[in-house]
Amino acid sequence: MKSILTSPKYFVPLFLILLVYGCSKVPLTGRRQIRLMPESTLIQASSLSYQHVLDTAKIVKTGAQAEMVKRVGARIAAAVEKYLKENGFQSRIAGFNWQFNLIQDDNVNAWCMSGGKVAFYTGIMPICKDETGVAVVMGHEIAHAIARHGNERVSQSIVLQGLSTGIDFALLMKEEPETTRQILNTAFGVGGQVGMLAFSRKHESESDEMGLLFMAMAGYDPSEAPKFWDRMNNIGGQRPPVMLSTHPDPGKRQADLQAQLPKAMEIYNQNKR
Repeated sequence: MKSILTSPKYFVPLFLILLVYGCSKVPLTGRRQIRLMPESTLIQASSLSYQHVLDTAKIVKTGAQAEMVKRVGARIAAAVEKYLKENGFQSRIAGFNWQFNLIQDDNVNAWCMSGGKVAFYTGIMPICKDETGVAVVMGHEIAHAIARHGNERVSQSIVLQGLSTGIDFALLMKEEPETTRQILNTAFGVGGQVGMLAFSRKHESESDEMGLLFMAMAGYDPSEAPKFWDRMNNIGGQRPPVMLSTHPDPGKRQADLQAQLPKAMEIYNQNKR
């Protein structure tokens, strides 16, 4: 007997129903997004994966940098939660359990998984320079989680692979740690197709915008954001062609940040300490 998910008679109507059901708006930007995966499933998977990182990486538990990451994270998370609750987006943080850790690693990197699981690498701290620089990165990474970009990436993969396969993945994820890691690699990693990379650039630009506003809400000067990205762009190394990069073109990124600064500064002036 054919599954209802693989029968041509039912596949398209069911797929369209799921698309409509999974459609929502991102806070602050208002962009419509498709999410086919229950966010609670990704949060559960992220918790497992994050614990695996904590168990296997060298975590910096003491010192000024570790304390700074935790302090900035808590401050921005509190401001973000306040904004979401006041504007009817409480569901965006349902099931969140914020964690902020610094990992001893020379890679220039930071990330935030679903559910508020944040990691900074020591390699990015010299580029951050100070607490406001950390706030630029923290706001950007937290924005990824609030905008549920990981869910969108998984959903896009579901569309590309076929709906029934995606649902099979969702079911298996609750039982198989290896499958959990594979799906999270899709959610937070780099895709292998130009279309997926373009999707990542859209997410990066959106996180720039949201992160700028989030740091301003927490009382950090958003005018420091363009300076941070200047430092990032000047660290050296060969930059891939923009069509094959997961990040926006540096010139466009700076132009967008400058265009968004007046709104961010207005928020900052209301919340600065």
